Amino acid sequence: MRYFIELLYKGTNYHGWQIQPDMPSVQEVLTKAISTVLQEEISLVGAGRTDAGVHASQFFAHFDSLQELNDSFVFKFNSVLPKDIVVVNLFAFEREYHARFDAISRSYEYRIWLGRNPFLLDTTWQFSFKELDVERMNKAAKILLDHENFQAFSKVKTDVRTFNCEVTNAVWKKEGDELVFYITANRFLRNMVRAIVGTLLDVGVGKISIDDFRRIILSKDRGKAGLSVPAKGLFLTEVIYDFI
Repeated sequence: MRYFIELLYKGTNYHGWQIQPDMPSVQEVLTKAISTVLQEEISLVGAGRTDAGVHASQFFAHFDSLQELNDSFVFKFNSVLPKDIVVVNLFAFEREYHARFDAISRSYEYRIWLGRNPFLLDTTWQFSFKELDVERMNKAAKILLDHENFQAFSKVKTDVRTFNCEVTNAVWKKEGDELVFYITANRFLRNMVRAIVGTLLDVGVGKISIDDFRRIILSKDRGKAGLSVPAKGLFLTEVIYDFI
């Protein structure tokens, strides 16, 4: 059987999802936990990669096992996992669905706290912007929906075959002292969301214009885009499949 697990994790203590040499990762910890419970070596495939310090309020991964598993294994997995990784659901399939390649869309949020809050230090970027034009940032964000090549917001050294992504939603929302950027696409490039946020903030403070933002996208040049904002404010919030 192929099993999918739905999970959430706080990425503060991990060097991203993917297993890294001599660095703690969510994939490594989760693989060891499931293997321990099942008493068999399993290979775990995630819905994508998250960078060091990035969080996930929804994530999926799959593994294969000859054992018949039920919902009770959710409790068993959590009993051997650290408290910052939690499995919430287990799904069984007879077909070889793939956690990464069969995902239809993914959604991220980038959370900024406009001021200081000691209780949100690990999960928001705390910064006091003196003047920030959110309306102008939203006008620039809409431009993302008109383009498909986002090389300007990708890490330079990456092994992807294409820089094309279909962005279907990109919007800023402010409630009180919290400012959140929401973005949905069929796929994302490495560092893409953090680079987009950094560049949109340049629009918000007046460093660049909305037309400049469009030209940056067309340039396909990472050097022309803004800085990447800190990882701790980024959350993967939703992964959509047509079979779950």
